[in-house]
Parts: sequence; structure tokens; C-alpha cells
Amino acid sequence: MKIFKIIFWVLWRIWFYIMMAIPILVMFPFLVVSILRETWYPYFFVMARIWAKFILFTCGFYYKVDADFEIEMNKSYMFVANHTSMTDIMLTLAVVRNPFVFVGKVELAKIPLFGFFYKRTCILVDRKSSRSRMEVFNRAEKRLNQGLSICIFPEGGVPADESIVLDEFKDGAFRLAIEHQIPIVPMTFMDNKKRFSYTFMSGSPGLMRVFIHKPVPTAGKTIENKKDIKEVKEEVRAVIHDQLLKA
Repeated sequence: MKIFKIIFWVLWRIWFYIMMAIPILVMFPFLVVSILRETWYPYFFVMARIWAKFILFTCGFYYKVDADFEIEMNKSYMFVANHTSMTDIMLTLAVVRNPFVFVGKVELAKIPLFGFFYKRTCILVDRKSSRSRMEVFNRAEKRLNQGLSICIFPEGGVPADESIVLDEFKDGAFRLAIEHQIPIVPMTFMDNKKRFSYTFMSGSPGLMRVFIHKPVPTAGKTIENKKDIKEVKEEVRAVIHDQLLKA
């Protein structure tokens, strides 16, 4: 029985990466055109959502969304979620209709084909470089001024220890949201670790539950007040953590 599971996991993982590539190849000319100007990003975002849903569907994932509020179109938000799987990217794109830009680690730009568009459309951060971290604020401000939203996984990466329910949050997402006075929307991905973790011999097709929580306001708070950043960060983390404990 175990040998059949191993064969399944190997073939399924290979299939996942093939499914990542196929829609990029099919839409390649249109994707390239959409990144020629920053103002055309919403067109790229539409195709990115198609890419994400294609991967989820063809790999046997289906999702259910429970939302505590209705996300307003044409309004900027800071979307934050727990990070346990590569499918977090696809699931976020699938469930959020408002055009947003990911802030993500620079290492993902090395992935063939995917990385070509990733580094041209996302805000990349090298966490080892203080200069890179500061540049994130400048690029995020530009994107927010264009009417877009921002999405950050505030754990700063996937915890190596999969027994960790939710790692500590970095300050970056909350500093950005407070500086630009935009509401923070916590999202909880309940099943992504079980469905497709970074452990190669693991996972299975099935349901992915998403909870979109009420926004946490930032109005009146300042980045000069360290207490404001800490309070907002802890409030958002508590919302996501409490939901994860209900899994």
C-alpha cells in the first residue's frame, strides 16, 4: 500500500508543476503584453486568477469561502494570511477579486517560467537586505496610489517545523497598512498544509476552506507609535490563530 502512495505523490507533484506551466504557455503573449505597462496590471491580474483556478481545479482541489463581510471593489486593502503551502498563492488569487500585488521573497523569482512574471509583477523582498526591505515601502506606495491592494504572508515564510500552527508575524504588513491608513483583511487557510505542504511525500486532493474575516482598521494609528503596530499585529494574528484552532 505504501508504494502506491509514494507513486501517487510523485506523479501528483509532477502533475502540479506541469499544470503551473500549461496556462502560462497558452497565455504567454497576452501575459507579456499585460506587463509592458504598470497601468495594465489589472489585465494581468485577471489572467493570474485564471491560472490559479486552473491549477486548483486540475489538481483536484476545490474551495469553500466563508466571509464575515463583503470586500468592496475599487478599494485598497492589506490582505494577510497564514502561509503553509505553495497553493496559498493560487488560493488567494482565486478567492480575492480586487486586483492586488503580492509582496514575496526574492527566491521565488528563480522558478522557471513562473519566476519571469513573478519578478515583474510582484514586490520582491530580500529579507537579508535592509535596503530591499525599505524599497518594499516605496514600491507598495506606488501600487496603492494606483488603486491596487497588497497581499503579504506576515510569517515571512513557511515554518520548517510543520507542527507550528502559526508562526510569529513580522511587522512589515502592519507598518505598510498603518502608514497608508488602509484596512487589514485577515484570511485563514484551514486546509492548505494538509492538502499540499512543502513535504514532498504528502498531501491529497480535496476541500480547501477559506475564512475571510472582518477588516481590522488602521485609521488614526501611526507607525511612530510602536504600540499601534504591535496591537494591530497581535489582533490580526489572534483572529487567524483562533480560526486555525477550530480546524
